[in-house]
Amino acid sequence: MGFWIVTVLLAAASAAVLGLAILRAARSTDTPAAAYDLQVYRDQLGEIERDRERGVLAADEAERLRAEVARRILAADAEIGREGQTPGRGATGSVPLVGAIVLVVLGGSLFLYRELGAPGYGDVRLADRIAFAEARFANRPTQDEAEAAVQTRPPPEGLEQSYLDLVADLRKTVATRPTDLEGNRLLARHEAAVGNFEAAHKAQARVLLILGDEATADDYVSYADLLTLAADGYVSPSAENALRKAFELEPRHQPARYLWGLMMAQNARPDIAFRIWDGLMREGPFDAPWATAIRDQITQVADAAGISFRPPVTSSGRGPSAEDVAAADDMSEGDRQAMIEGMVQGLADRLAAEGGPAEDWARLIGALVVLDRRDEAEDILADARSTFAAEPEALATIEAAAQRAGISP
Repeated sequence: MGFWIVTVLLAAASAAVLGLAILRAARSTDTPAAAYDLQVYRDQLGEIERDRERGVLAADEAERLRAEVARRILAADAEIGREGQTPGRGATGSVPLVGAIVLVVLGGSLFLYRELGAPGYGDVRLADRIAFAEARFANRPTQDEAEAAVQTRPPPEGLEQSYLDLVADLRKTVATRPTDLEGNRLLARHEAAVGNFEAAHKAQARVLLILGDEATADDYVSYADLLTLAADGYVSPSAENALRKAFELEPRHQPARYLWGLMMAQNARPDIAFRIWDGLMREGPFDAPWATAIRDQITQVADAAGISFRPPVTSSGRGPSAEDVAAADDMSEGDRQAMIEGMVQGLADRLAAEGGPAEDWARLIGALVVLDRRDEAEDILADARSTFAAEPEALATIEAAAQRAGISP
């Protein structure tokens, strides 16, 4: 309630300042020009009398000037009478305008806040928000609680009955051989394919148990992914533990980082989620499953974090590599050269117009050197260094390509 009181008072104060300025301007135009002239002439009469008394003006000259000023006074007074102007008309006419301004300022402020703000959400310090996120994270639902809340899913469409029968047979076989590694791997995969994610993550849990210390980061991430699917997209504490195991084995595992970012977004830390996902998008590859999922969500996450964000320009096309350029041996010399130069020029034009990931810039540098266009390659290298100056990992990719091409100092 206190927020709204302050908001209304500030808007009212702003409207009052504007209104007073308009009323003051209106009052300044209430008096007609002839009335100003009349006051000036009266002042002049006083000046003439004072000059006569001091001896500056002779009596006959003073009399002549008084007569002239008196004539002007009569003319100004007649002008005022003809116009019929009376004080206060301009100010009175401005009252509706002031009222309209007050309504626009107050109403517009409330409308903008409704559209851009968060009505009903009190101001919270950053430290309090982080504490809230930590409490929410610590007390979030378990995997079992999340699965219990998920509505029954219909089986995926298009599955043939023969396939469903095979999955049922596999399920029975693995039940008799719980320590069968490949059997449990297959069961986890096919249970997921038929939408039975709960059975799928249980089969994957047996895979991890069988492998023990030989389990890979991919094994743990598969388990976390199946847990998340079973919980309808929610990253539970059980999935978090699996991701931590994956990071111990492979700290830069990309699908694991995607799921970790999703977990942060679900627990009031969109700032952390954005940093993770933004880095993943820039690393590529463009067509990775997790990259598609990030593109669908990152703008909303950035908005929630209060970050101005424009998705980076990426491309699914590889563009020619130095090996591609050198491998076109089956064509005639002229055709091969034309094909290669067309590919390289197309890549160069796209990067100039749209930008692209560091890998595309690196391929262009290598291709230009193969074509003996070293000067152009050096220009592209300079542009790439400037483009990716704030991205150390991308810049490392550029520098490695320059070294391979022999143009790095």
